[in-house]
Amino acid sequence: MDNIYLLMIVALVALAIADLVVGVSNDAVNFLNSAIGSKAIPFKGILIIASLGIFIGAVFSSGMMEVARKGIFVPSEFYFDEIMIIFMAVMITDILLLDFFNTIGLPTSTTVSIVFELLGAAVIMALIKISHTDGESFSALTKYINTEKAVEIIIGIVLSVVIAFTIGAIVQYLSRLIFTFHIEQRMKYFGAIFGGLALTAISYFIFMKGLKGTPFYGNFKGIVDKNTLVLVGSSFVVWTIFSQLFMMVFKKSILIVVIAVGSFSLALAFAGNDLVNFIGVPMAAYHSYIDWAASGVAASAYNMSSLEEAVPAEPFLLFAAGAIMVLTLWFSKKARTVSDTEIDLARQGEGHEKFNPNMLSRFFVKTSTQVATYFEFVLPKSLQKKIDKRFEKPVIDLPKHKTYELPAFDMIRASVNLVVAGILIASATSMKLPLSTTYVTFMVAMGTSLADRAWGRESAVYRVAGVLNVIGGWFFTAFVAFSAAGTLTYLIYIGRGAMIAVLLLLAILLLVRNYVSHKNKVKQKLEKNGLKKTESKTVQGIIQESAENISNVVSRSNKIYTDMLRGLAKQDTKKLKKSKKGVKKLNDEVEELRDNIFYFIKNLDETSVRGSNFYIVILGYLTDVVQSLEFISKASYKHVNNNHKALRFNQIKDLQEIDRHLEQLLNEIEDIFDKKEFQRIGNLLENKDEIFGSLSNKIEKQIARTRTEESSPKNTTLYFSLLLETKDLVKALMSLMEEYYSSYKKK
Repeated sequence: MDNIYLLMIVALVALAIADLVVGVSNDAVNFLNSAIGSKAIPFKGILIIASLGIFIGAVFSSGMMEVARKGIFVPSEFYFDEIMIIFMAVMITDILLLDFFNTIGLPTSTTVSIVFELLGAAVIMALIKISHTDGESFSALTKYINTEKAVEIIIGIVLSVVIAFTIGAIVQYLSRLIFTFHIEQRMKYFGAIFGGLALTAISYFIFMKGLKGTPFYGNFKGIVDKNTLVLVGSSFVVWTIFSQLFMMVFKKSILIVVIAVGSFSLALAFAGNDLVNFIGVPMAAYHSYIDWAASGVAASAYNMSSLEEAVPAEPFLLFAAGAIMVLTLWFSKKARTVSDTEIDLARQGEGHEKFNPNMLSRFFVKTSTQVATYFEFVLPKSLQKKIDKRFEKPVIDLPKHKTYELPAFDMIRASVNLVVAGILIASATSMKLPLSTTYVTFMVAMGTSLADRAWGRESAVYRVAGVLNVIGGWFFTAFVAFSAAGTLTYLIYIGRGAMIAVLLLLAILLLVRNYVSHKNKVKQKLEKNGLKKTESKTVQGIIQESAENISNVVSRSNKIYTDMLRGLAKQDTKKLKKSKKGVKKLNDEVEELRDNIFYFIKNLDETSVRGSNFYIVILGYLTDVVQSLEFISKASYKHVNNNHKALRFNQIKDLQEIDRHLEQLLNEIEDIFDKKEFQRIGNLLENKDEIFGSLSNKIEKQIARTRTEESSPKNTTLYFSLLLETKDLVKALMSLMEEYYSSYKKK
């Protein structure tokens, strides 16, 4: 029986490695985004800098490991077998929870995960012990849980959200007032001072105060404590001189150095603060096993008071953990998926918004707009004009196909993000408080975005919805972590070794499934089979470029329509649901093209304004096609899902005949636009009456059937809807062909 605990240690080590991978994939967003978003440093350079920070931070992180050992529960109240159950439940829950968030691309908190998992598992184990102990009631729970420390950690995490957002917004607002968006001119006068302040803050809070959480701090504690002001002052002078010399010699902005050093220090702070989230539990389990194995006492009788004692650092384990984290940073695709979410919400420019607005986001935007209006009355007009002038953005004349090269935000904002986040995280690390690095860096980035006026009237409701979704995910993390860890603790307590084996197998299967799912999503994204924005500035260029989009819509419409009719004929809700998803995806892509009309018109040559009218009309007809498909797919799915009578054999036969005619038409249109043989459109238009006649004939046949044979109102309603919407779909296609042919002939 004792061998099971050795196997559990092996399993925990394997889970720790996997947890490091999924954890870094989630938390890479914390120290990569400012450098990636500002494009101050090439991507590989960012990875090299962050790798060094992670590796050094991992080696310095042993001071935080006490949180997993005694930060949440009271070890002396548990026996070895109970502690091992808690640790196993926590690790299985943690890896599955983090991987889930990585797969959907949302940044979550590894700190919140581990804290609430430990809390949930310990609470359930304590309740099990209470239920088996005479004379103890529910109130005895406080004896088992380190409530004071747990509350301190939770309050610190919650407060960090507000503090990080507020400080980030204030510092960014003041920085923008000083530097404006024309930073090149201002950096000549204030660059050295800003660089000196930023680099001094980073070096003090990361390399001095941040080291308080490490076992190495004692070697130079006296020097730092007695000479703090001298060290800070000297550091400011040295860094200011360095900043000035760097700009003079290399003719480059000191902000590049600030971003590089800031990324390094934030990666170091992340590893120092968050490594406990990944390997703290397995290390505590390993020390518990060593103590128990040497005692000779039964697992169910060995008290775990030894966990309350300080333990020496494990340099080899920290070294190995740092190496795994660095490798993950370089090779994990999920890390970039999570990063994209924050960069999209923080970007300065317009673009496709990832999140849909909700009631709360609309409320916050309307309220803030009203507050801003109030301040406009209070502040003098002259002061408002001066402030607005500081926030005027430079006009960058860049070809449309080169817009992807623009940074999401400038280097001033990137520097503020890194400095403020680094200071807050290092301060928490010095107090051995496991602050959520994700919450801090994300909320600092959102605060600086707000202060930088990145959330304008055009985008605010979407960006706020995105922030609320992420914050909602954080609360969801806490609830699920607590509940899932508690549930697994109870299951393992009942099933012991057999249950552990089942849960580990389930975890492996879910990880593989999520990996495959994410890989397929990335593959679909890389295939770029969606609709493309037109970049041409002339009518003929627009005609040529739009051909690909039309071919794409026609091809996908053809497949969706056929699949929908097959699903309807076989009463197959799964196929009909898939068709609905296909229509929604197509509709979103057409909607995105419509959202881009403003920028398209702005980009046109003065001599090619006629192209805007052509493009808008074409998009209108594409929208009509998609709307008809959407109506057909929804009506069909609703009919089958509600278990109404199936279509009659004659009706299905008629629909199949229509599908064959429509398929021939759509295949021909697709071929025309693939080959760009637009002269063939004339022949196609000459034969358009054939399919309209077929549809009218089917409508008349159904009217006759309804008068004599039909007995199902729902059946009849669906069939007429299908015929009429198909007719509208064909009308939209023919109108599109006529518009295209007319513009083509005018060349």
